[in-house]
Amino acid sequence: MKTGTKAGAPKDGCCEAPRKAAGERIFDVARDLFYKRGIRAVGVDEIVGQAGVTKPSLYRSYESKDALVAACLESFRDDKDLKVDAVIAAAGDDPRSQLRAVIQLYAADMMAPDFRGCPMSNTAVEFPEAHPARAVLEDCKIGFRDRLVGITRQMSVREPEALADGILMLIEGAYSTHHIFGSQGPCQALVRAADALIEAYTPIRTA
Repeated sequence: MKTGTKAGAPKDGCCEAPRKAAGERIFDVARDLFYKRGIRAVGVDEIVGQAGVTKPSLYRSYESKDALVAACLESFRDDKDLKVDAVIAAAGDDPRSQLRAVIQLYAADMMAPDFRGCPMSNTAVEFPEAHPARAVLEDCKIGFRDRLVGITRQMSVREPEALADGILMLIEGAYSTHHIFGSQGPCQALVRAADALIEAYTPIRTA
């Protein structure tokens, strides 16, 4: 995201310490509320009220609510990237193990009691039109697809890009069903369905 001022940073150096404290409180409250209730449902007045700051404090730290939304999405993206990095590293050098580790990470996320769906997918539904958040979420989703493709291309499978797309659709579909059925619904089948899909793209070995 590129705006006049970097999201999350004060616009000038004056009174940097207190503004940073206020900005952090605003960010933490907004990130939590946006995820739990949606972006359009949460107004600036509620954010500053729960953060215990004034509205001018918000606009000293962020140019607009849109900039705050984009900053929150960037944080969600960065957190997920770190988790994906960690499970891939823990899985070792085998790309199939890496792919299954990523799938298992997303499956485990959906079992958490506070899971409210994918922040990026939720935002895409709320903002189908041009919006600063769109650039962040599109970059995130494209980056994740590229990562899946990077793994599947190292595997002994047919059509690695198609396999990566299939895995991505399974994950997105699991997210969608979670909104309706919860963690005990069809999303429980994510890992099994992904394993079956991987096998379908794996050439049959002959003696």
